[in-house]
Amino acid sequence: MLQVIHDGLEDISISRPASKISWGLPVPGDSEQVMYVWFEALMNYITVLGYPEHTDFKKFWPANVQVIGKDILRFHAAIWPGMLLGLGLPLPEKLFVHGFINIDNQKMSKSIGNVVSPQDIVTKYNADVFRYYVLRHIPSYDDGDFSWERLETAYNTELANELGNAVQRTAAMIAQYQEGIVGDIPPANHDNAEYWTNLEACKFDRALDEVWDQVRGLNQYIEQEQPWAVAKTGDKVHLQEVLAYQASCLLQIADLLEPFMPETAGKIKHTFEEGVIRPIQGTLFPKHEIAKKAVTK
Repeated sequence: MLQVIHDGLEDISISRPASKISWGLPVPGDSEQVMYVWFEALMNYITVLGYPEHTDFKKFWPANVQVIGKDILRFHAAIWPGMLLGLGLPLPEKLFVHGFINIDNQKMSKSIGNVVSPQDIVTKYNADVFRYYVLRHIPSYDDGDFSWERLETAYNTELANELGNAVQRTAAMIAQYQEGIVGDIPPANHDNAEYWTNLEACKFDRALDEVWDQVRGLNQYIEQEQPWAVAKTGDKVHLQEVLAYQASCLLQIADLLEPFMPETAGKIKHTFEEGVIRPIQGTLFPKHEIAKKAVTK
């Protein structure tokens, strides 16, 4: 994109001959020309908001971020800003340009037959799991790779074993040792500055890495403190402190997960935030069997 600017921006034609593009929108006053599709399409960002007089336009423009794929960068980083400046309108505050998602290290293609629909993933798991994989395991600013095996490994190891286990163990121990009463939950004390910096920069993979540092840190804390062993000593005060700290960590994790996994975050908050355990129906992340690739001889 910088090369385009370095080479010098030139005027572009916003129409094409109607004889070559019969389906285009006619240019007012010239039936032999139709609108260039990328001029007409880009205008939809503001016309859908009722530009120029509708209250939605005044409320929602300029966009605080526009999300595009890298293959349409020129249109959104050069042509679209030029159109807005010509209209005297403010530019979007931020342009987030992401890469492509490949399938098993191959370009996604209908002819190859390796296309995976997001709906297939949502149907097998749920929308939270889909968002988690795409936003954490696909680099925010680069191409990434999807495979069912990688998804299932991330689901079982990270979501089920690490996060799901921490939630289930903490809730179960509070229910068993304290009759479901969490008690006073201390305020969260983790430094989340790096998380917010990454989120603001649309580095979603790194933001989720920060969250998972806390998830793994909590699991280490549980193994080190061993609340089940503390319960055997009869030290109820220390036990309450340990379990309340675990609940506090989980509530902070839920807050950080909310932009990415709102349903999961809501379930965690529902379980702990009232100070009395409200169990989740079923398991937060039921285990899935990892699909085995067919081996041909």
